Amino acid sequence: MNYGLTDILTLIGSLGLFLYGMKLMSESLQQVAGDKMRTILAAMTSNRFKGVMTGVLITALIQSSSATTVMVVSFVNAGLLSLVESIGVIMGANIGTTVTAWLISLLGFKVSMSAISLPLIGLGLPFLFSKNRTKKNWGELIMGFALLFIGLQFLKTSMPDIKNNPEILNFLTSYTDMGFASSLLFLTIGTLLTILIQSSSATMALTLVMCNSGWISFEMAAAMVLGENIGTTITANLAAMIANTSAKRAARAHLIFNTFGVMWMLIALPFFLKMVAWVNMTILGGGDPFTNTAAVPISLSLFHTGFNILNVVILIWFANFIVKVVTKLVPVREDVEEEFKLQHIKTGTLSTPEASLFLAKKEISAYVKSTKKMFSYTKQAFNETNDKTFNKLFEKIDKREDESDDMEVEIANFLAKVSETRLSSENSERVRAYFKMVSDIESVGDSTLNLAKAMKRKREQKAWFPQELRDNINNMFALVDEALDVMHENTKKEFAEVKIKKAWEIEREINDYRTLLKTEHLNNVEEHKYKYQAGIIYNDLFSECEKIGDYCINVSEALNEIKE
Repeated sequence: MNYGLTDILTLIGSLGLFLYGMKLMSESLQQVAGDKMRTILAAMTSNRFKGVMTGVLITALIQSSSATTVMVVSFVNAGLLSLVESIGVIMGANIGTTVTAWLISLLGFKVSMSAISLPLIGLGLPFLFSKNRTKKNWGELIMGFALLFIGLQFLKTSMPDIKNNPEILNFLTSYTDMGFASSLLFLTIGTLLTILIQSSSATMALTLVMCNSGWISFEMAAAMVLGENIGTTITANLAAMIANTSAKRAARAHLIFNTFGVMWMLIALPFFLKMVAWVNMTILGGGDPFTNTAAVPISLSLFHTGFNILNVVILIWFANFIVKVVTKLVPVREDVEEEFKLQHIKTGTLSTPEASLFLAKKEISAYVKSTKKMFSYTKQAFNETNDKTFNKLFEKIDKREDESDDMEVEIANFLAKVSETRLSSENSERVRAYFKMVSDIESVGDSTLNLAKAMKRKREQKAWFPQELRDNINNMFALVDEALDVMHENTKKEFAEVKIKKAWEIEREINDYRTLLKTEHLNNVEEHKYKYQAGIIYNDLFSECEKIGDYCINVSEALNEIKE
């Protein structure tokens, strides 16, 4: 056998070029589509049938079911999609990914795309140097499309020549006549290849080239395609490992849907393949894929699409049942106390800055919610009479402030990564605003801890507050609570819907109340209504609350300045 290291590296390099072309095409398509993809996903998933169509559309557009499912997991994590809606989109993604196979079958094998690939690169090259971002994206799209087919051509030519190396075919033949066991073996190969390459489309291209070269039979290729359907679920499950419960459930639903589909198809495989062969011969006018190698690519694409459509038609009626199964498989861990942690952006930076910044905004909103929780502990601590309970609350606040610092760093790091990508002027503006917002939210956490420390000093120094002072501080806490609520609501809204007027009104109320309390406090100190030590702590408490009000208005103003 005359097939050395150079030939193996050439084969791997050909696959690499194909993958790079697909990545470039997919990412530039996403850039061209921009924020519209998120809008489509949010608007077109009101029921499971619309969800399926959305999944087909987006996956056919961006040429990656893995990218769609990771996006779906991210949006479930962010609360944009419900679990039932996400299942519809994931089902549709399985159909959408079959578009790649048809492109390769119809163009890659029927038409000499490599002959026009270089002219296509020539066409796309001027766009790459354009200062207009949209034109540049279109240039990359054309380049990616051309590189994909150049890679496919190299894959075809770098495959070993079976006529000159019959031992390769003999090696494979020994594993192809074991009946059902052979199907399971090639299904496993398809699964492992997809996990390794992280692209079912690339594995499909490899399978088509292997069939076209006569390496494997139509039956074994179909088994590999089934394996690819399982392998492609791994990406979303990996993405969901550090996501919330709903996102984990969406990823498991994808795995269950694909695995169940493969199981029933394995049983029906011989019959289904005969039906596909009949359709190809009689309706499409192709040859018999069982005897004619040239007829395999179209037949395999037909099998791939037919299987996925049929699987969706069968299982779409069981979407609610799948939800019940994954709910039992991934229960909510009620014993774990809620803490400051990333909920959205740890599913990974998405291919487009728009999608990444959408998740960043969701994360900032979750950050505000956690900070509000921290402030509620401080209010509770102020009115707590039991020292042991107070100390527990203080430890909670102290721990959460450390976690708040970590959250600020992690969100800022994520935003820094996003800022390294190609950003439009609007997105650059959003990134700057988000940096400012996370800094102000973290400052709310600092001030909340300062309040708790002042209360601790009050207890240690046994500083007594008259009831009037206690009422005043509780009233100030109520105003701060309202400011935090408005800030939280504003972070959840679209930029044009931010209630800046309400935020200003509450901030003015806090400022006016602080001025009133300060004036009263100075008069009370002169009249010796309470001890000087108690007065210092009292002053610290209402002054720190006023600072929190300032940070809250800063966040709302930063949102208000962002253009939609």
